[in-house]
Amino acid sequence: MAEAAEVIRVIRREGPKGISIVKCKLLEGDKKNKILERAVIGKIKVGDIIYLKETEMETLSV
Repeated sequence: MAEAAEVIRVIRREGPKGISIVKCKLLEGDKKNKILERAVIGKIKVGDIIYLKETEMETLSV
């Protein structure tokens, strides 16, 4: 089931398809307020609500 998250920061935009790397905060459930970094396709801005399918895995950037 998808979980709602609010975009709190747009880190960078890249690629011809308009891929944005964003930091978002989960809004509901037992993982409420957890901060995740995700790639999003399309127009996005701070304050937008997105729905994430996968919230368990988190990789570290090197």
